Amino acid sequence: MEKVNFNHYQSANFLDEMFDENMKARSHYALFQERIQKMSWKRLNYLQHATDRAQLSMGMTFNVYSDNQGMERILHLDIIPRIIAGSDWDKLEKGLTQRITALNMFIADIYGEQKVLKDKIIPKELILSSATYLKQCIGLKPAEGVWCHITGSDMIKGDDGEYYVLEDNLRCPSGVSYMLENREILKRTFPELFEKLKVRPIHNYAHYLRDMLESLTPVSPASLAVLTPGAYNSAYFEHAYLAQQMGAELVEGRDLVVQNDQVFMITTKGLKKLDVIYRRVDDDFIDPLVFNKNSMLGTPGLFEAYRKGNVVLVNAPGTGVADDKAVYAYIPKIIKYYLGEEAILKNVKTYICDEPDEMKYVIEHIGELVVKQTDASGGYGMLIGPKSTKEEQTEFIAKIKANPRNYIAQPMINLSRVPTLTEDTIEGRHVDLRPYILYGKEMKIVPGALTRVALKKGSIVVNSSQGGGSKDTWVLDN
Repeated sequence: MEKVNFNHYQSANFLDEMFDENMKARSHYALFQERIQKMSWKRLNYLQHATDRAQLSMGMTFNVYSDNQGMERILHLDIIPRIIAGSDWDKLEKGLTQRITALNMFIADIYGEQKVLKDKIIPKELILSSATYLKQCIGLKPAEGVWCHITGSDMIKGDDGEYYVLEDNLRCPSGVSYMLENREILKRTFPELFEKLKVRPIHNYAHYLRDMLESLTPVSPASLAVLTPGAYNSAYFEHAYLAQQMGAELVEGRDLVVQNDQVFMITTKGLKKLDVIYRRVDDDFIDPLVFNKNSMLGTPGLFEAYRKGNVVLVNAPGTGVADDKAVYAYIPKIIKYYLGEEAILKNVKTYICDEPDEMKYVIEHIGELVVKQTDASGGYGMLIGPKSTKEEQTEFIAKIKANPRNYIAQPMINLSRVPTLTEDTIEGRHVDLRPYILYGKEMKIVPGALTRVALKKGSIVVNSSQGGGSKDTWVLDN
């Protein structure tokens, strides 16, 4: 029976995380290569099929809003893990701690004294015109002074071997349940390897999450709930999973009522007061009395109860101003302004279309750039210039000219590759990385992340809604 091999694995003009330019396995992948090459192709494919079945049995599915088939899908888990050396992770962790500390100070300032605007570190109009800037949050002082309690920063590894932050997600970052469940599946798939490589554990994420939520209220024991838009939301599996793991209530807006500026959950035994709500509902929909009056997902009076300090909302409303893709371009300056330090993690060069000279450059070079809508996510509202048609480029140029504030552009970055199992062989596929940062009285980062992989050959779009999959991320102890 033929053993697994990498004989047909092609080197390319991208950084490969497993192999160097001479096709020699990098030190942190060496043991994995040795063990997997003792396995037959039949066995490897069997393990992949078993993984697919395990995901379905666990209910690890999501909906795609643009898909008219109305079917739930699994986020395909490729069983070849992404392995990160411990020293690389330690630098990442330090950089993320610095970044989130500065971003939290920035959000507090934007809704407070606005010193960063008065000192012209970032253009005032850029903030005031942001779709995610909420005037209703001016003057708010959240518990412990923390706005961004949970962040998922998307990162890539470039040709130079350095990690770059591609964007920050501070509103309702998703995907952590897949990180946790991927680990449970892979531990069963490669138990011996997992032990031999001394992979750092991530199983305590839900405990850290609950501890962080409870640290935001003086009430003990605190009554916690996860607020979900409902079963038809693409991330509903995650909402239910996290609520179950934390021992928290899973509620929809219609399950809550506000009385005397206190928030209660409606139960069969009467009303139960809630102290902390981990919301997975966007700002616009949490309270129809304050934001979108047509929202059926929120609870009337919820924002006023929050404003008066009678309930904690996680993340705080208004945090989205810091993950506006135009604000992203200023984050190195923001870190320097608030912390007096140079950014440890690099940004990708970003052109702001609201700046006339930069818009001119973007239009003239649109075939070379990746253009993004500043308030979009999930791979939507994006043009990948080198892979686009002239018609698509013309369409985007018209959009940019009509609303330049709504677009930024970045050079095409060569995402690193990681070996990925295809139908009959192993090939390199492009990946990104989403670590999760918890911030309450202290900051916690579990040593793992959701690795998203572009399953289509040559593609750099890793989003699940665009056909991407995932990998378990192994951070080694050494």
